[in-house]
Amino acid sequence: MTHNENPQTHAPAPTDPRTATDGRAAPLAGRIALVAGATRGAGRALAVELGRAGATVYVTGRTTRTRASEVGRSTETIEETAELVTAAGGTGIAVPTDHLDEDRVRALVERIDGEQGRLDILVNDLWGGEHLLVGSVFGKKSWETPLADGLRILELGVRSHVITAALAFPLLIRSDAPLHIEVTDGTAVSNRRYRENLYYDLAKNAPIRIAFGLGEELAEYGGAAVAVTPGFLRSEQMLGAFGVTEENWRDAVAQEPSFAIAESPHYLARAVAALAADPDRAARWNGKSTSSAELARTYGVRDVDGSRPDAWAYFEDVVYGGKAAPADDYR
Repeated sequence: MTHNENPQTHAPAPTDPRTATDGRAAPLAGRIALVAGATRGAGRALAVELGRAGATVYVTGRTTRTRASEVGRSTETIEETAELVTAAGGTGIAVPTDHLDEDRVRALVERIDGEQGRLDILVNDLWGGEHLLVGSVFGKKSWETPLADGLRILELGVRSHVITAALAFPLLIRSDAPLHIEVTDGTAVSNRRYRENLYYDLAKNAPIRIAFGLGEELAEYGGAAVAVTPGFLRSEQMLGAFGVTEENWRDAVAQEPSFAIAESPHYLARAVAALAADPDRAARWNGKSTSSAELARTYGVRDVDGSRPDAWAYFEDVVYGGKAAPADDYR
């Protein structure tokens, strides 16, 4: 008997009849998701869009309403993310968690097991290393990067992912259709170029290999592991760095012309939610690396402004390839 034939190893398919906030059937109703690293940016949007599709979403991170992480931002919290998930039509549950703390991650998984009995979707959006890049990474050779900062980047961007997957997968494989999402920066194709610094390069390529390897191991369970990347992301931190908001983000194009191809965090999130609702996702995506733009084309998704930006194609053709074309040609 294969794993998929064993009725003791799987929860039944969801039958929750809820509808999404726009009146459509909620394709992920009854599904249980964990978005690890959901304080802000892509992680927050992923949690919200999974909730909008009807899922119960556990959201984790280190910044709460009473404590900020080393990132140093108190303007976004996991409690707020959970509230946004619920407001979108799902059920948001905030659990403060440092994913480098094995005991905290074990406790998180045990809580989900106790409350839900299974986990259907695991999203590893763990990072939190942006504050180390400007001073310690960009423009520096690897040996010029303070070793402590370089190793911290690997802890935040690689070790946290491995810990979380290792401890959550025994619960994830109870699902009748387990899905694991690794969020990174760049696809396997775009990351064939060196990512400026050894530590950053390793941190952004590792999730691609993690998805590939875990996809091999998930295959016998009918599951899928997929590495996904946004393009030029208009995260809260990025908007703040340019001194703009989501409402006037185009004002930053004067400072950085490539910002014209920027996308909101909800672009990737909408695409991943569509992937999660695809009954053929394992055959289509298992072990692969893909982008918000490729997923958007596949599932007919658009960004919040109605556009369909393809930042990686723009960088390939225009920034690196020298093609004379405006960013709008890639939206």
